[in-house]
Amino acid sequence: MPQRVRRKWRPPLALVVGGTLAAVLGVPLIGIGYFRVAGNVLGWAETAWLIAWMAILSTTILGFLLWRLVLRPVYALTAHARAMKAGRVDAPLPVHFGTPEFSELGQSVIDMGDTLHNRASGLRAYANHVTHELKSPLTAISGAAELLQGDVNKQDRIVLAATIEEAATRMEHLLSDMRAHAAAGLERAGGQADLAEVAATLTGINTNVMQGGTLPISADDLRAVLTQLAQNAAGHGASSLDLSWADGVLRVTDDGQGVAPGNQSRLFDPFFTTTRTEGGTGMGLPIAQALLGAHGGKIVFVPSEQGARFDISF
Repeated sequence: MPQRVRRKWRPPLALVVGGTLAAVLGVPLIGIGYFRVAGNVLGWAETAWLIAWMAILSTTILGFLLWRLVLRPVYALTAHARAMKAGRVDAPLPVHFGTPEFSELGQSVIDMGDTLHNRASGLRAYANHVTHELKSPLTAISGAAELLQGDVNKQDRIVLAATIEEAATRMEHLLSDMRAHAAAGLERAGGQADLAEVAATLTGINTNVMQGGTLPISADDLRAVLTQLAQNAAGHGASSLDLSWADGVLRVTDDGQGVAPGNQSRLFDPFFTTTRTEGGTGMGLPIAQALLGAHGGKIVFVPSEQGARFDISF
C-alpha cells in the first residue's frame, strides 16, 4: 500500500519566509528603540545584555522553526529519493512534513516513486511474458529448419514449411499486439465520444445501448475498447452486448458463457488467453486497459450470474 503523508496544520511556506524576514528586520529595530528608551533606566550595560539575549532567543526560535518546517523535509525527501534510486521500496519517510507546500511535495515524491517502481515491475513481468510467448514459435521454426536440412520427402517438406509459416505468422501477430499495447499506454489528449454513435459501428454482435451519453474518451479509442469486448463476447457464445452509461461508469454486459472463476483474476494479464489454439494472443484486454488508462479510465471485471460484465469508470 502506498505511503500517505499525514495532513497536520502547519503555517504555509510564504508565512514562514515572510515571518523570518520580518523578524530579521524587526528585531534590530525593536532593539534600537528599546535601547534608547530603557538605556537611561536600566543602564547601558544591562540594556545591551537584555537586547543580546532577546536576539539570541529570537534567532534560536527562528532557527528551530526553519529546521523543522524547511530543512527537515528537504533532508527527508533527499534520503527517500536516494533510497528509491537504490531500489528500496520500503524507504523510511516521516509521516508528515512541515508546511503544506512540503506536504504536497512529499506526497508527490512518494506517488512518483510508487509509480516508477510499479512501472519497472510491470516492465520486468512484461519482458518475461514476451520471452515466454516468443519462445514457442521460435522453437517451432528452429526445429522445422533443422529437419529441412536433412533428407525429407516432399510431403514432410510441405508440413515443415507450413509449420514455419504458422510460427512466423504468430510471431508477427504477437509483435503487432505488443506495439499496439505500447502505443495504447501513451497519454492521450482527452476527447469525447457519443456512446450511441460508437455502438452503431460495432459489428459481429447485436449491440444495445440501454442508456447513452457522452464519454470523456476519443471515439476511436472507445471503438477499439468496445470492439475488443464485443469480439470476446461473441467468441464465448454471446449474441448480444448491452451498454449503459450512468454516473461516470460504462457498464458492458453480454449473455455469453461468462468467465471461469479460475480465469477471472488473469483477464488483464498480457498474453493470457483461452483461445490460443484459434490464434488468440491474449493482448486484447491489456490493450483496452492501456487505452482507457491513457484517458484516466479504469476497467474491471465484475462477476455476474450470467454472461460477462465489465465496468469502465473515468
